[in-house]
Amino acid sequence: MAQARQPAFFERYGVLDTPEGRTAVIILLLFPVLERLQADGEHGRRSARLLSETFVTDIDDCLREMGVGDMSVPKKVKRAAQALGERCLAYRTAAETPEPAPALAGELAATLPGLDANPEGASALARYVLAARAALAGTSTDALEGGRITFPDPAATAVS
Repeated sequence: MAQARQPAFFERYGVLDTPEGRTAVIILLLFPVLERLQADGEHGRRSARLLSETFVTDIDDCLREMGVGDMSVPKKVKRAAQALGERCLAYRTAAETPEPAPALAGELAATLPGLDANPEGASALARYVLAARAALAGTSTDALEGGRITFPDPAATAVS
C-alpha cells in the first residue's frame, strides 16, 4: 500500500489521483507480487489467494470509511475483485508478448485513469512495472510473505 501512495505515480506518470486511480495503482502493483507468488507452487498460490482476499477486504473497509452506502458496497467490492483478476490476466498477457513494453503500455492506457491521454506516462509506467516484475522474480516467497518487498523507485523511470 505504501508503494501505491508514491506521488510519482500521479505526478510523473499521470495517473489521476482519485479513488479509482489509487485503486488502479494498487492493482497494478499487486500484479507482479501475485504473479511471483503464483509461480511458487501450491504454497505460493495459497499466499496469492490470501493477498487477493486482503485486497478485497481492504476495498470493503475503505468504501465503508468513505461513507459509501451499505447497499452498494458489495457491488463495488465485487467489481474491484473482478478488476484485480481481469487486469492481472491482461497485464500478464501483455508482459509475455515479444514486445512487452508497448503491449503493457496499451493495457495501462486502457485501465488506469488518466493514461488514455498520456501515452508517454503509460510507456514509462509499463517500463517501471516490467522492472518491478524482474526485481520480484528474484525475491523469496518468505520475503514476500513477510512484507519485505522492494519495488524500484517510481521516480527513477524516465518519462519521455
